[in-house]
Amino acid sequence: MKRIFLTLAVAGLSLGTHAAARVADQNQSNQHTQSSQSTSKADSVAMHDHIGPIEVVALRADSSSPVAHTNLSAQEIERNNYGLDIPSLLALTPSMIATNETGIGIGGTSIRLRGTDATRLNVTVNGMPLNNPDSHSTYWYDTPDLISAVGDVQVQRGAGLLTNGTGAFGGAISMTTATPETSFGGSASLSYGSYNTNKQALHIGSGLMGGHWTVDARLTHIGSDGYVERGATDLKSYMLQGGYYGSRTSVRLLSFGGVAKTYLTYTGVTKEEMRLYGRRYHTEGQYETSHGPYTLADGTHVDYYDDQTDNYLQINNQLIVNHRFNKHWQMNVTGYYTYGYGYYKQYKDARTLFEYGNLGITDQSIEADMIRRKIMRNHTFGANASAHYTGEQGALSFGGSWSHYSCPHWGDIEWVDGMKSNEIGGRWYDNDVRKQDANLFASGVWRPVAGLSLSANLQYRIVSYRAWGCNDNFDWNTMQMQPIAIDKLYHFLNPHIGINYTFARRHNLFASFAIANKEPTRADFTDRYMFSQDKSEPHPERLFDYEVGYRYSAQKLSLGVNLYYMQYRNQLIPTGMVNDSSDALNVNVPDSYRCGVEIAAEWQIAKWLTAKGDVTWSRNKIRNYVDLLADSPTYGKNLGTKTIAYSPDWIASLAFDFHVKGFEAQLRTRYVSRQYLTNNETEVLSLDGYCVTNLDLGYNLSLRDERSVRFGLSIYNLFNALYCSNGYGYSYMWDGVRYDEAYYFPQAPIHALANVTVKF
Repeated sequence: MKRIFLTLAVAGLSLGTHAAARVADQNQSNQHTQSSQSTSKADSVAMHDHIGPIEVVALRADSSSPVAHTNLSAQEIERNNYGLDIPSLLALTPSMIATNETGIGIGGTSIRLRGTDATRLNVTVNGMPLNNPDSHSTYWYDTPDLISAVGDVQVQRGAGLLTNGTGAFGGAISMTTATPETSFGGSASLSYGSYNTNKQALHIGSGLMGGHWTVDARLTHIGSDGYVERGATDLKSYMLQGGYYGSRTSVRLLSFGGVAKTYLTYTGVTKEEMRLYGRRYHTEGQYETSHGPYTLADGTHVDYYDDQTDNYLQINNQLIVNHRFNKHWQMNVTGYYTYGYGYYKQYKDARTLFEYGNLGITDQSIEADMIRRKIMRNHTFGANASAHYTGEQGALSFGGSWSHYSCPHWGDIEWVDGMKSNEIGGRWYDNDVRKQDANLFASGVWRPVAGLSLSANLQYRIVSYRAWGCNDNFDWNTMQMQPIAIDKLYHFLNPHIGINYTFARRHNLFASFAIANKEPTRADFTDRYMFSQDKSEPHPERLFDYEVGYRYSAQKLSLGVNLYYMQYRNQLIPTGMVNDSSDALNVNVPDSYRCGVEIAAEWQIAKWLTAKGDVTWSRNKIRNYVDLLADSPTYGKNLGTKTIAYSPDWIASLAFDFHVKGFEAQLRTRYVSRQYLTNNETEVLSLDGYCVTNLDLGYNLSLRDERSVRFGLSIYNLFNALYCSNGYGYSYMWDGVRYDEAYYFPQAPIHALANVTVKF
């Protein structure tokens, strides 16, 4: 659980005449089709452009933008739409890594881009933020089957064009929902595969009614037992979209969300536990009992609590208005509201009851088993507004955004062994959060001569963050729950400048420089005590991002090379330690950097065969790293230059795409080199490098009137690699002896998922 984020509206630096022409063409098509008022099948197909894609303030990068980016096509989205979470799709792009707790890509998934975790990546749908304003992360299973509603995806690396919002620090993921069809139709999809993974989805669209109106609806269920034991996932989702389309104005109202129930798989497993109990073992929900039905290798009898689950409801609502005044001016306004409520339940074995003040226990020696809940309810609402001008020699955009977030957190206890229900009432912790986020921006593109464009963007952002009450951590030094008293006001100025030059039609050079700033997360404040020796607070981070790139594009060959150098001040880097919810504990380091080269290429070898691949080589370093983890064996020592945790030197992929008539096959291999779990470069606290190959097979049977049946089969981990995609770890001293603790999340061996989709 945890979710929703702030919103912003930074303009696209390269809105450009290309985007203007596209919008103008759409409006001309609008006028023509409205005058004809044709409802025949042939005319509906011909006027498909009448319903254009959603245009939001944060416009995409294009071929003339000074930004490293990758677009994912509708075909690539369809191939990965059997039931897996969106990170499996994003992992197809350069410098991206997907992780998963359950071992099969469903539930508990996350991503890293250039070594940067999800809390620093700006994720939006139609310009609305998905990042949680408090944790700054994106929890993909809170928006189940969002991938089915997505029409296209763009991943921008580095500060990019979207330097807006809590997460826009290492990259941006911009998604827009699919454009409604102009004729009545829909689809039904069924998937089933290994570990009882299954998906059922139904989509119906009204088509264009009365020349102006459309309604779309979608229902989905996704379930899986998971590869890890008890790693079950149960996701139910919906999407409802209605729209009005006029010659100059479009208005769309969307609502999407769902209910997620996932067994907690936060806790990793050690290599010793994997050796003793197998790779599917984990300890969540496990408790010792003399009559337990399960016996561990050491003879201990245990049982498992069946409802050790994360439960969350999220509803996202958007109202999007686009209006074109004339061939030069366009306006975009988006309002949104997101509601979230959820909790996770935990069985806790032999807890010290004195830590729970609502129980009224004064004897510090009393222990008992219990079932407890951690609960949150949040509201996020806001608006983006912008105006865009496009002319012969350039473009200008300006606007702003504002959002408000509130979220009380509290905990209650359902059961305590040996106590009556009327003795365990009340809350054992209770705190609240208020966050407001606003920005103003202006951006421009100037084309002084053919092929050359200069761009500049400036954003002013102000963030107010307050949290108060008591947290869920008991402090034995003060003998009370940890108090929360945070009241911060941040002012950030984020500039971006770039130059782009296109020559000889196929060649493109670009360079850019950007400064990005980011505030700490909630956990950076509340969980600092878990490793810090002092009572200091986290500092905001600052990034200086330098990018230089080259692109070549021809009919059968495309190539891109990008060099980046990202210099940080006070970067919050992961320590390797995690809190009770397995969120990373971060620490500021004064001086650090990430630099590297990204190469991507695609070659159409023949009409029926395409090869593509990408490789990233990077160096991710802390200069003069001083270990500030209080219990670390190297506490207080300057360790010199060290590699930043979770930052591999190499990420590479290679894919071959075979397609003839209705049949297609894609073989994809991805390699990720060693990643350290801590910043001390300790090999026993690291993730081994891994190489994984997937095979996607599909056959599309075309029927009459654009109807079709598609059969698909994905075989994951084709060569049965035994690998772990994520983990955490730490070192400590006890009675003069050093201990290194490392926990891993094993991924499933070879497994498959089949799908059939009928379009009608």
